[in-house]
Amino acid sequence: MAEKQFRILALDGGGSKGFYTLGVLHELEAMLGARLHERFDLIYGTSTGSIIGTLLALGHSVDEIHALYKKHVPAIMGAWFPSTKTAALEKLADDVFGKYEFADMKTRIGIVATRWLTELPMIFKSDPTQAFGRKATFIAGFGVPLPDAVQASCSAYPFFHRKMVKTGQGEEVELFDGGFCANNPTLYAIADAVQAMGNERYAIQVVNVGVGDFPTKPTNPLIRLRNRAILTIELSQKILEVNTKSMEQLRSLLFDDVQTVRVSDMFDVPELATDFLEHDLKKLDLIWQRGRESFARKERVLTEMLK
Repeated sequence: MAEKQFRILALDGGGSKGFYTLGVLHELEAMLGARLHERFDLIYGTSTGSIIGTLLALGHSVDEIHALYKKHVPAIMGAWFPSTKTAALEKLADDVFGKYEFADMKTRIGIVATRWLTELPMIFKSDPTQAFGRKATFIAGFGVPLPDAVQASCSAYPFFHRKMVKTGQGEEVELFDGGFCANNPTLYAIADAVQAMGNERYAIQVVNVGVGDFPTKPTNPLIRLRNRAILTIELSQKILEVNTKSMEQLRSLLFDDVQTVRVSDMFDVPELATDFLEHDLKKLDLIWQRGRESFARKERVLTEMLK
């Protein structure tokens, strides 16, 4: 049965808490002794997970991605206004992905974004085998440039501006963060593997990496009531967490026979209080360390499944 196994890596959204994801993946890559595109047949990512997942699918090592995050994330998340955040994110997307196309992927990729007008997902895929129909006219990523697709997946409105993209058919589509439709993209990835690609459920193995569950940053109650920005951050964080957990519950109900390991622990240490806009590099390093610790708690089951 080994030759029939189909492996999926699904990465949650969560802004700067992607440092936790990178901590988990650092250990996973070391355990497998290879870059992750060599061990996974399909990588799905939402928001920060789309940045990490796309770079993995292009052949980058986890440590290379970690270095990019340390360089860029504090500047993006530390910017004060949506316009400056958006400009910094666009520059990151152009600098990091501008030289690549969907054709450069070394394994299949799925990048989750959300359509603003229709409130439906728009998933950028790299391979026609992932299409549910019209395979003969499939265009990788709908013909949208790779930097635009990744930026759209990460455009957490209202903290970032929405992203207008133009498809290969000349259609203009307004998009925002994929986390609003599937912050945990595992369900979509399994649907690709089963429904579009025809894999048997028993042959699929899924590793789903979250961003951890950390305490909310403490603020003075009076300041919270008066500060709409703080309230908006807390509400957005809650929406993403509800979405993540509901998608995981649906996966367990619909695909309970698909072997799945989710790595995303809860932490209640006050010193780890954070949110998806965290830009303190020392705090982000602590979050990365927690990801490595979470891997250790799942190392045995991951080893049994993947090796």
